[in-house]
Amino acid sequence: MKREEAAAILDLPRDKAIQKILELAHKAEKYEQVFKEVSPTTPSGMTPVYTKPPGKKRRRKPGRKKGHPGTSRLRPQKVDTFEVHKASPCPHCDGRLGKPIKHYKRYVEDIPPVEPEVTEHTVLGYGCPTCKKVVWAPMTASLKNSQLGLRLIVFTAWLHYLVGVSVSNIVKLLKVVSHFKVTPGGLTQAWKNLALHLEPIYEEIGKTVADSAVLHGDETGHRINGVTHWLWAFATKSFCYYVIDRSRGSPVVQKVLGKIFNGILVCDFWGAYNKLCALAKQRCFYHLFTELVKVDKKNASPQWKAFRKKLCRLLRDAVRLSERKKKLSTSDVEHRKHRLYQRLDLLLVMQSNDKDIKRLLKRLRRHRDELFTFLEYDNVSPYNNHGEQQMRRPAIVRKISQQNRSKRGAKVQAILLTSFQSAQLQKLNPVETVLQMAKNLIDPKNETETDIQKEVA
Repeated sequence: MKREEAAAILDLPRDKAIQKILELAHKAEKYEQVFKEVSPTTPSGMTPVYTKPPGKKRRRKPGRKKGHPGTSRLRPQKVDTFEVHKASPCPHCDGRLGKPIKHYKRYVEDIPPVEPEVTEHTVLGYGCPTCKKVVWAPMTASLKNSQLGLRLIVFTAWLHYLVGVSVSNIVKLLKVVSHFKVTPGGLTQAWKNLALHLEPIYEEIGKTVADSAVLHGDETGHRINGVTHWLWAFATKSFCYYVIDRSRGSPVVQKVLGKIFNGILVCDFWGAYNKLCALAKQRCFYHLFTELVKVDKKNASPQWKAFRKKLCRLLRDAVRLSERKKKLSTSDVEHRKHRLYQRLDLLLVMQSNDKDIKRLLKRLRRHRDELFTFLEYDNVSPYNNHGEQQMRRPAIVRKISQQNRSKRGAKVQAILLTSFQSAQLQKLNPVETVLQMAKNLIDPKNETETDIQKEVA
C-alpha cells in the first residue's frame, strides 16, 4: 500500500475506515499464516513452492564460448556392421530413380539384443601323489555353490548398492533386457556371498584409511530393521571406508582409526571426533557458515549482525590466504597467519548476552586450534566437501532400499559400498575392478569334497 492510499482510508467516514482497516488486518493475518517462517530443518519437499526464494538465473548461455571449437560425440574407431540404404520410388512424385549421385555416412551406436549365455564348466580333479589329496582345477567364473555368473552378481550389486536401483526393479530389468529370470532372494543371497569373498579387501581398505595423511569423516542416519543406526564414511582421495554401527559416538571413530591417528582429520563439529587424538584436525567452515545463515532467520539484533560480520570476514580472509599462499613469500604468509590468529583471539575474548553469540563463541573457543589447520599443512581443505560427497549416493540409496533388515545385510552393504566407491574414486570401472578383485580372491583350496558334491547335484 502506498502513502496516498493509506491517507485516503483515513479520510473516509469513521465506520467505513474501521471496516477497511479490519479487512486489511484479516488479509495480513492470512498472509502471515501462509508465509510464516519455515524452520531450517524442514525438508524442501514440505515447503510450499511459492514461499521458496527464486532460483539463481543462468549467468551465461550453455555450451562453449563464442569463437571456441565445438564438441560432439567422437567417431567410433571400430565399425562392426555396414548397411547401405537405397530408395526406389521418389517420395515426392513417385518417379523412377536412377543411379545415386550423392551419399553421406552416419554412425549409429546401439546395444545389440542380449541373451543369457550358459556355459558348461567341466572342472577336472587330479590326484596328488605327494599329499594323496584330490586337487581341483580353479574355476573363477562363479562363486562357490552358485549358478549365477560372477559378472552378473557384481553388475547387479553395483546397480543396487551404488546406483540405487531397487531389487525388484533389477529383477524386471534383467527379465526385459536380457530375458534372464532370477528371484530377489537369489540376488540378495548372491550379494551376501560376494561380500564374504570381498571382506579381506574391505579390511585392507580400512587399514589404508587409518594410515592416511589426510582423512575426511562424516556420518548420517541409517536403519536396521527399523532401529536407528549410523552410516559412517572415512574417505581419502582414493579410498572410502564405510561402517554401519548402532553408535554415533567416539567408539566408532576409535575403532576405525585407533585412539591415536597420525594424520589430519577433516570433519564437522560433532562431539564424537573430539576424543580422537590426531596429528591435527580441521573443522569444516561450511558448517559454520550454515549455522550463521540459520541464526540470521531468527536473530536480527545489532549485536548479532556485528559478530556475524567479524566472523565471516575472518573465515573468508583465511580461505583467501590459503588460495594465494603459493604466490606470496614465506615471511608474508607467516605474518598474515599471525594476524589471523590475533583477530581470532580478539573475537574469542568478547562478552555478549546474546544466546546465539555465546553458543558460537563457546564452540569456537573449544576448537580454536582446529580452525586454521589448512593454513599450516598442504593439501588440507577448510571444507569437508569430500566427506559429504561420499554420503550423497548412500543417502539416495537409503530412500529407495529402505536400508537393511539385519546386521548381516548392513555388513554386506558396507563392504560392497566400500569396494565400488573406492574404485570410482580411483576413476576405474567399478564393475570390472570389483569383478577382478573377486576372481583373485576365489581360492580353490577352500573347495571341500562336500562343496564339490553340491555342485554336481
